Amino acid sequence: MGYKEELYPLHGDTMLDDETGKSLRALTVFSLCIRYMVEDMTAMYKQQVSGMDPKNIHWVLTVPAIWDDAAKQFMRHAAEEAGISGSNLSIALEPEAASIYCRQLPVHVDEQGRFSRFQTGTKYVVLDAGGGTIDITVHEICDGGHLKELYKATGGAWGGTVVDNAFLDFIETLIGKDMLMRFKEENMEDFIDFLRDFELKKRASESTRKENVTIKIPFDLIELVNSKVKSSPYNKQVTLAGDKLRMDISVFRLFFKESIDNIVMHVKDLLGNSEASGVEAILMVGGYSESPILKETIQKEFPRMNIIIPPEPSLAILTGAVIFGHCPHLIEQRVSKFIYGVKLKREFVKGRDPKEKRIKTDAGIRCDDHFHIMVQSGEPLSIDDYQFEERFPISFIYQKFVKVELYTTTIKHVKFVTDKGCKRIGSVTVPVSGRGIDRRVIIRLKFGGTELRLECEEEDTGLITSKFIDSFD
Repeated sequence: MGYKEELYPLHGDTMLDDETGKSLRALTVFSLCIRYMVEDMTAMYKQQVSGMDPKNIHWVLTVPAIWDDAAKQFMRHAAEEAGISGSNLSIALEPEAASIYCRQLPVHVDEQGRFSRFQTGTKYVVLDAGGGTIDITVHEICDGGHLKELYKATGGAWGGTVVDNAFLDFIETLIGKDMLMRFKEENMEDFIDFLRDFELKKRASESTRKENVTIKIPFDLIELVNSKVKSSPYNKQVTLAGDKLRMDISVFRLFFKESIDNIVMHVKDLLGNSEASGVEAILMVGGYSESPILKETIQKEFPRMNIIIPPEPSLAILTGAVIFGHCPHLIEQRVSKFIYGVKLKREFVKGRDPKEKRIKTDAGIRCDDHFHIMVQSGEPLSIDDYQFEERFPISFIYQKFVKVELYTTTIKHVKFVTDKGCKRIGSVTVPVSGRGIDRRVIIRLKFGGTELRLECEEEDTGLITSKFIDSFD
């Protein structure tokens, strides 16, 4: 889907613009796309498998690993709005899905020339290069072929669309922005074909071996481009022959510069971390990994690394997602990308805490809105185990409910949930019995699968209230 990068960050009312500037709710766009795929797949399997009950189909949606919890919840909401039952849905992280698939491939050659799979203990970088986002993380193969994430997923919007935009900026310098916009509005089909031809050249292996790259120009642009090329700054590097725009390979490579520079810098930074010690390979997946210019650059910049590109890297995530749907427990550890904490009332410290945070409770003078850290950024997360468990007192004698609010941030040393960069991602309301301020609520946090569960227990009764965190609540 071409809108993925638009969802980072997002909120429930995120809007998307189409090529003509018309806006529509992102949730509607995604749910309609998912509904179409579900209906198309359903029609296909009905032709091939008789008697198949749709309720027996488990669906897996993949998302970039750099997305936050709200974006993952967005995809779940879109899928449910499209008619997929929540119990029949899993969210898979794209680098993990690719890694699950590639661990089965013959990627290593020994001294005798024999091929083998990744061995237990092998550490490698996963470079998931898609159209919109670039996801980069570090994995290790564990016993039984399980995977462990060693460094939190990072990346950015440096994918293939950055190259496309650089190409369109180049066309703008030739014919002018207004003329390009006019052509796009009046000849949308031709404009899309124009970009498709450029996409083919992006992935063509011969592109880097030739001195020139040729791209077909739509008929309505030929005369305009021809009149502008000769007076452009590129008149010695770009020519027009019939309906073909021929450019020097050095010009073509410039379209990739911003994207590839960001990717290379980010991988180098990642490899400088202690968690990446012992990494011996870079696994390249995603459609953009088919670009020979990206492949050559990664091989040149990281000569000591074994660069692994599976056959049809654009399908690695899809195939891995199917395996993940059957074996979700192949992932045994992830690394937290965020700092997680709950909103609490703690003892007020005169002279240190802001006066506006001072409140009076039955337990004494308290400081409100305190951000109590539960999980640090970069902390290893054991899947389906409680990451955090702590007891907290109740503030009022006759209190009947406790509202536990969960927040995230990427900023260190946040003191209050009202500080800039602190974001509420969900809450659980816990009923409490009896009375008094000696009562306690136990708060637990569990990272199960790719989603987050907040569990709260009234200590006296053992009554548990829990839910998957939903940022849209």
